[in-house]
Amino acid sequence: MRRLLLVLLVLLPACSPGPPDESKYIERVERARAAKNEFLRSSPDSPVPAGERDRFLPLTYYPPDSGYAVPAAFVPDPPGARPKMELQTSAKKRRLMERLGLLRFTLQGKPFELAAFVESGQPPDRLFVPFADTTSGSETYPGGRYLDIPPETTGIYVVDFNGAYNPYCYYNPAYDCPFPPRENRLSISINAGEKVR
Repeated sequence: MRRLLLVLLVLLPACSPGPPDESKYIERVERARAAKNEFLRSSPDSPVPAGERDRFLPLTYYPPDSGYAVPAAFVPDPPGARPKMELQTSAKKRRLMERLGLLRFTLQGKPFELAAFVESGQPPDRLFVPFADTTSGSETYPGGRYLDIPPETTGIYVVDFNGAYNPYCYYNPAYDCPFPPRENRLSISINAGEKVR
């Protein structure tokens, strides 16, 4: 998982508050998607069982849309007072997570916020943002999708829903995936990122 994450973070656009150059942006998104397909199809670390790869691959996506890459202000929770939450998982267990703070952004003219997490006891080397929206259960995975956002020293991030991906339990029930908490259930359709077949 970490190897795939590093590849995608290199290929996806760098976080900056300015609007992306549309053609270069789309090219980077498509390169990242092609790299993920190749990883899932041929890597020994692929979470997709060998016998299921023709069923799931290539992955299905919404067309890249830079309108779903929006600047966000990150409001961190104080390190000594970060809330700990137990998120329900796909295996009907509970996963202890630590909330790092809130990402506040505007999308389609409306304000939203998403909580960012790290697994309890793990270093906060990225913002893990599980979310659901009104496409969940129809066009996208019913349990929600994930975003991984690299850390920024400025406090200004880009929430890029074109990088939203299905948890590994979608491909393989042997994986145990946390579901988004209630506060990360958006009341709009996020027509960006990975879909289900």
